[in-house]
Amino acid sequence: MRIIRLADLDVPVLRSPDEWTYDKLPPQLTDAQNTLKWADHLVIVYPLWLGDVPACLKAILEQVARPGFAFTGSHPLHPAALKGKSARAIVMMGMPWLVYRWFFFKHSLTSLKRNILELVGIKPVRETIIGSVETTDRTRWLGTVRALGQQAR
Repeated sequence: MRIIRLADLDVPVLRSPDEWTYDKLPPQLTDAQNTLKWADHLVIVYPLWLGDVPACLKAILEQVARPGFAFTGSHPLHPAALKGKSARAIVMMGMPWLVYRWFFFKHSLTSLKRNILELVGIKPVRETIIGSVETTDRTRWLGTVRALGQQAR
């Protein structure tokens, strides 16, 4: 098992299409990209921030999923290069999970799944929504995540 802790990385934000070429990967992200290449299954855990994934998660995905790595060509419409990998996305939030799922249509989770992970070939992408984290017994939702890990799903 390998862990990428986003809080420990200095992830620059992409500001132009010219920065998104394979040969311009910031050196501090080489290990993260190698870990994605190595992994058969990814587990992405994130808090819901302003209704979306945290900016640092989006920034690292933009940085490492470059042409020549996540796509076989120079454009996202070229064939995905990360086929054969699967993922589990776990989103945690203060609101009840039913509100996020049925009122907000779990939009950040759907975007992460469809527009990022599946676009680069990672399938299946399973999802877990953990709501009311401030008011729910922590051991309960940690048990849920632990059980998923033991099932390797």
